[in-house]
Amino acid sequence: MKNYRAFIVSVLFILFAGNSVFAEELDIQHYFDEGNSYFNEGKYDKAVESYNRVIALYPDFNQGYYNRGLAYYKMGRYDEAVADYSRVISSTSGNEDLYNNRAIAYLRKGDYENAVRDYTALISLNPRFPDAYHNRGIAYANVGKYDEAIEDYNRVISMKPKDPNIYFSRGIAYAKKAMVDFRRACDMGSQPACENLRQLSK
Repeated sequence: MKNYRAFIVSVLFILFAGNSVFAEELDIQHYFDEGNSYFNEGKYDKAVESYNRVIALYPDFNQGYYNRGLAYYKMGRYDEAVADYSRVISSTSGNEDLYNNRAIAYLRKGDYENAVRDYTALISLNPRFPDAYHNRGIAYANVGKYDEAIEDYNRVISMKPKDPNIYFSRGIAYAKKAMVDFRRACDMGSQPACENLRQLSK
């Protein structure tokens, strides 16, 4: 699988800076900063614990859910990551990072249909985001929609014509699409098709 643009957002920021007094009173800032420090040290389980404390004190603090989702992703807990990203998406609009991160989590857990939906939403926000097309193409290919995958790969090539990864992905999609026809022809008794199918299956 391609090494995507960003599996995790490294720059963590507070969406509700205007509530700093309230955050200080409830010790939210302390736990949030603590969670970020743990995250940056790679101690994702401890980061989750700190973000849990933030969320317990301030259940409407979207950045707490977002950062916890990032930590869950790094731990391979994709269902929890998706749940946290989804909560933030439901209360915000137009955030490319949210759709990108949730789509990647869907890809990782093999939920290709939802990955396609998120990448489509991301593309509507940013039509010049080549990795969104590439990753959506990967999702399409995994559900056997090779024409759609090839179309997305062609878009990426128009934007990044010197990226070898996209040609490799498109080549795989063409080969998989060819295998569908070879298999059909082989089942109908065509020996050359059976031989080509065996070669492509190696």
